[in-house]
Amino acid sequence: MKRYTGRTLILEIGMVLVSLVFLAPFYFLFVNSVKPFGEIMSDAASWPQVFQWENYSRAWTLTRFPEAFANSLVITVVGVALIGLISCMAAYRMVRANTLFNQIFLLVLVAAMVVPFQTIMMPLIRVISELGLMNSKIGLIISYLGLSTPMAVFLFHGFVKSIPLEIEEAATVDGSTRIGVFFRIVLPMLKPMLMTVIVLNTLAIWNDYLLPSLILQKPELRTIPLATFSFFSEYTKQWDLALPALVLGVTPIIVFFLFLQRYIVEGIAAGSVKG
Repeated sequence: MKRYTGRTLILEIGMVLVSLVFLAPFYFLFVNSVKPFGEIMSDAASWPQVFQWENYSRAWTLTRFPEAFANSLVITVVGVALIGLISCMAAYRMVRANTLFNQIFLLVLVAAMVVPFQTIMMPLIRVISELGLMNSKIGLIISYLGLSTPMAVFLFHGFVKSIPLEIEEAATVDGSTRIGVFFRIVLPMLKPMLMTVIVLNTLAIWNDYLLPSLILQKPELRTIPLATFSFFSEYTKQWDLALPALVLGVTPIIVFFLFLQRYIVEGIAAGSVKG
């Protein structure tokens, strides 16, 4: 058993202080979400004199939160599911059929990862418009699929290379098809990296504002970030309503992240060793 030293104590105190710095925004978010507007403007750091919980009910109604939540949920779930499934299947094929075309295609995907979104933003919107997918959840999901797949394929590619080919050959000898080998043998072994891809893309899509604001113009299609931004205009900023809406929006994703965060570490660690 290691001896508890002064150095360990100093390290723990330092870590606590660092954690408090990162938790400070959550404190400001919560305490100001239950204040009247005047109190927020006068002293944003103080504890609320009176908890004004009706801010949440007003924000719930004005943002049409159930509708915005459903839109965000559908876009996130469908988008992440397609990204995860297509990426792991593509990476598996590129590893097992290591042709010149697949090698070049992987290089193209890696190159696409370093292209800033701002450089392709307008061409992307033009293509979506020409396809008649503006104001469509499908158009937004397809956009996320194209933007997020390169990184996911890159992560899966290194992981698939660690899977022994002999296991797949044994399953084939036993009569399993290529699709059966992938879903019964390979996919379960990809679980750590698959969960990592799911968590990272869920956080990115759920919290994204820019791309939905460009594609979804109809009020009934607004996601949670778009609904929250409706409290801000050129001349007014309704902080007493925007902050409760932010709390309502981030709570589901925080719960999701805390529940699955261990898979991020497992997936990245396994990928770094096996890749």
